Amino acid sequence: MSNEAFMREALALARENIQAGGRPFAAVLVRDGQVISRAVNEIHCTQDPTAHAEMQAIRLASRQLGPRLDGCELYATGHPCPMCLAAMHLCGIERAWFAYSNEEGEPYGLSTAAVYAQMARPPQQQSLPLRPLKPAGEDGLYGLWQQVRPA
Repeated sequence: MSNEAFMREALALARENIQAGGRPFAAVLVRDGQVISRAVNEIHCTQDPTAHAEMQAIRLASRQLGPRLDGCELYATGHPCPMCLAAMHLCGIERAWFAYSNEEGEPYGLSTAAVYAQMARPPQQQSLPLRPLKPAGEDGLYGLWQQVRPA
């Protein structure tokens, strides 16, 4: 299948999700020209704010392939949010495409451009403060992990 065919599949899934009461987001994850997983945004039925289509597709693919998705490509109907993009980086997805941009989603309340703008600021200057807090005497958590983890 071609890149466009994979994207058309994602768009068809998104349209089905709209009819089911969901948001217009779907993702198709592919490796070596084969679909590994298909997913839609499931926030409406799970009440899980992380149940984005891209995250769901990554979760499904990881059950088959493990936590590394090297060599995989992802086709998303909307511009991935920072959470989804970070997950793609963390699991090794090589390429990703989107059909609709943040600018196209803005009039519908479907843009994550404001979140990207927040994430571009230093952590201490973001609207959600991120501060270090290690209790007195706390030490060695990462060293313990190094000792215990399988080689």
